[in-house]
Amino acid sequence: MNRFAIKAGLGACVLGASVLIPAQVSAEPAATATGTELSGMTVFLDPGHQGSSEGHDLAQQVNDGRGNTKDCQTSGMTSLGGVPEHTINWNVTQLVKSSLESLGAKVVLSRQDDTGWGGCIDERARAASESNADLAVSIHADSTAQGEDAGKHGFHMIIPSLPIPDEKADAAQSGGGLEASKMMRDAYKSDGFVPANYAGVNDGLQTRADVAGPALTQVPLVFVEMGNGSNKEDSAQLESSDGQLKHAITITTGIVTYLLTGSETAPAQELAAAPAATTAPEASEDSASSTTTTTPKATTPKSTNPKSTAPDSAQLSELMEMLAPLLEVQGLDGLQDLVNDKNLGLVSDLASTLMAVITGAGGN
Repeated sequence: MNRFAIKAGLGACVLGASVLIPAQVSAEPAATATGTELSGMTVFLDPGHQGSSEGHDLAQQVNDGRGNTKDCQTSGMTSLGGVPEHTINWNVTQLVKSSLESLGAKVVLSRQDDTGWGGCIDERARAASESNADLAVSIHADSTAQGEDAGKHGFHMIIPSLPIPDEKADAAQSGGGLEASKMMRDAYKSDGFVPANYAGVNDGLQTRADVAGPALTQVPLVFVEMGNGSNKEDSAQLESSDGQLKHAITITTGIVTYLLTGSETAPAQELAAAPAATTAPEASEDSASSTTTTTPKATTPKSTNPKSTAPDSAQLSELMEMLAPLLEVQGLDGLQDLVNDKNLGLVSDLASTLMAVITGAGGN
């Protein structure tokens, strides 16, 4: 499989994943996607929490991966606007799933709906490991207070404290997991998201030993906290269809960047410099399916963001047609109304990025 230099605009494949791929490393013009770019690759997606815990004991103690136990699961946060975290996570995951499948990837989910039970954290980690995924991504949103917390905001990736007792989990998280987490962090920063300013987060990375998922997962894992649901601005973005779309674009960018350019390098010094959080918000963990055999990935240079140019009306119309399949994604209420007078600017910006990739604008 050919490796491609990833542009930040790749995230726009959430809007037209079956249409475009980034320019190749050799500086060739951007190519039309065949739908097989991720063929043979598996991604495990874990939309945090669950729709219902009826019949299950959230306080049941399970293995935390470090010789102790912790609660089986938590209910997750509720945003300031009253949207439960499990639904936000589910909506974003469905968009990411659609995009990855459009490029030929196999996607395995930790839970199959947003109404029932999602599984204990150890079950989800085991499912991820048994899926033998090239990458697992656990998608969450954070909270720091019951009500509004105006001073704390931003995204972060949870990184496990190393080493991890389980040798396979340690190899996966100190290698590919750490690298993929940094790539996801970079994708978030490139797309204009601000790193969290609380709980010991250092440039978008938070080192923790109390989150069981990464310590139990034997394939590379990225644990995303998209934003703080206790913050008014973060919450509004997490609740809205266009905000969820923006998060999905960024998460897709991070995943595909790792799958196509990841090298599974050893841990970098950056983590050593990142302070472990002494006080951390409630961890939001979830469930899934899989086992480990990670394939080394070829090292290729990472690219910079393309400089987009605004498309003309004909090009925009063509791009709007590309949106149709994803606008019909079931289970994401209101997405079909994404393109309207209020948010046309957002879609236009995304279309401009797509056009920049089509024309190869901005170089590699």
